[in-house]
Amino acid sequence: MKFELVFIPSPGVGHLRSMVEMAKLLVSRETSLSISVIIVPFISGGQAGASDYVASLSAASNSRLRYKVIISAEDEPISELTTFENHIENQVPKAKSAVAKLVEDYTAVPDSPRIVGIVLDIFSTSMMDVAKEFGVPSYVFCATNAGMFPLTYHIQMQFDENKYDVSESDHVDSEAVLNVPGLSRPYPVKCLPDIFASKVTLPMFVNQARKFREMKGILINTVAELEPYVLKFLSSGDCDTPPVYPVGPLLKLESQVGGSKDEKPSDILRWLDEQPPSSVVFLCFGSLGGFSEEQAREIALALERSGHRFIWSLRRASPNIFREPPKEFTNLEEVLPEGFLDRTKDIGRVIGWAPQTAVLANPAIGGFVTHCGWNSMLESLWFGVPMAAWPLYAEQKFNAFMMVEELGLAVEIKKYWRENHLTGTSTVIVTAEEIETSFKCLMDKDSDVRKKVKEMSKKCHVALTDGGSSRIALDKFFEDVTKNYRFKD
Repeated sequence: MKFELVFIPSPGVGHLRSMVEMAKLLVSRETSLSISVIIVPFISGGQAGASDYVASLSAASNSRLRYKVIISAEDEPISELTTFENHIENQVPKAKSAVAKLVEDYTAVPDSPRIVGIVLDIFSTSMMDVAKEFGVPSYVFCATNAGMFPLTYHIQMQFDENKYDVSESDHVDSEAVLNVPGLSRPYPVKCLPDIFASKVTLPMFVNQARKFREMKGILINTVAELEPYVLKFLSSGDCDTPPVYPVGPLLKLESQVGGSKDEKPSDILRWLDEQPPSSVVFLCFGSLGGFSEEQAREIALALERSGHRFIWSLRRASPNIFREPPKEFTNLEEVLPEGFLDRTKDIGRVIGWAPQTAVLANPAIGGFVTHCGWNSMLESLWFGVPMAAWPLYAEQKFNAFMMVEELGLAVEIKKYWRENHLTGTSTVIVTAEEIETSFKCLMDKDSDVRKKVKEMSKKCHVALTDGGSSRIALDKFFEDVTKNYRFKD
C-alpha cells in the first residue's frame, strides 16, 4: 500500500525550510510514502530570498515529493501580528482545493497513494479544517524547541483559570517568575516573548495551545539528548499532550549562494581559511535582525577592545520588519567609530549578508553571537560552536533562556528587550562593556560551555544516524501514521 502526507508550513522561510528537510528525510527512508507540500503565500516584507527558494523547490518537484504553491492576489504587507492568523485562515479554502485536486488526480490512477494525514506548522493550526474536510488526522510540526510547549500549555491553563495577569506595561520590569512544569528552573516573567504579554496576541496563542491537544501527534525540531527533561514531561501524560516525536536537528546545510554587494562569500571564506582555529567571533542576527547606528558603534567598540578576530554581518534595523526587512548601511565609515575599519582591517570583516552555515562550518570560528533563532542555534550546535545569546524578537528570549539557563550551552549578552523589535528599533542600548565581557566568556577555550557544546554536537550527529534517537522517532511517527490508517479501515 502507498501512503501520502500533506505538509502545510506557515509563511516563513525558516519554518518552510525545516518542514522541507523533514519531508526529504521521510521520503528517503520510506519507499511507500509520498509527500505534497502546500506553500501558502508569504507575508510581504522580511522574507529575503523567499521567492528564489520557493522557485527552487517547485523546480525540484518529483513523483514522491511535490510542492504546490498557492497563488494569492493579496500583496499588501501585513503590519500587525494579529492579521497573521487572518492571513492563514484566508488560505484555508485554497488549501482545501489543492488537497481536493490531489484526491481527484489519485482517483483516476490505479494503485495510487492514500492520504493518511496532514502535518501543520504550529502557526498553521487553522488548517485543521482541511484535515477534517478529508477525514484524516492532523499532526503539528514545531520548528523551535520542545520547551515552548510546556510554557505555552502553562500560560493557557493559567489564562483559562483567570490566574494569568501578565501585562504589556509591566512584564519587562517584573522580578516575578513562572514555575512552569517541564522546566527545571523558574522562568523570569521579564523574559517572556512579547506575544504572551500582549492583550492583542495572547488569545491567539492560548487558542493554539488548545488546538495542539487536538492533534494526533507533535513533531519537534529538537534532539532527545538536548531536551531530555522537557521531553520526559511531555511524554508523562501530565499535560494531556499527544505523542511527541523529536526528529531534529532538521538543517539545510548545503552551501548558501549570494552575498554582500561589497564582498563575495568566497572572499570571506578564503579569509577565514587563513585564520587560526577557533580564533574568530562570528556575529550574525538572521534575516530580520538589525541595529541602530548607536548600537552598531557599541558593538564595534567591544570588538576592537576585545582584540578578537571577527566576521560581523551588520544591518540597519527596520522601523517595522512586517513591512520591510533590515537593510545594509550605505556608508559604514559614517556609522562606525572613526578609523575602526582601518584599525581592524587585518583582524576582521564587516559584511552585509553572510553565508551562515558555511561560516559556522569553518574551523576558524570560535564563537557565534546570535539572535537566537532556533535554526541558527541548531546549526551552531551541529558545528560545535559555542554561542552568545542576544535575542531580538518572537520566541528568541525563550530560546536564549533554554540555551543559557536550562542547558548551559550558551553565554548571555542580553536576556530581554524593553521594546518589541518586530515593530520598531529598540531604544535600549547594550554597552560596549557588556558586550566585551560576553566576548571574553564566549571565546574562553577552556570554558564549560565550550566543552558542553562539543559534547552536544556529537550527540546531534549521532541522533541522525541509523539507530539514533531522531531517526527512531521519525520511523515511529511513520509507523504510527500508517497504523492509525489501517486501524481506521
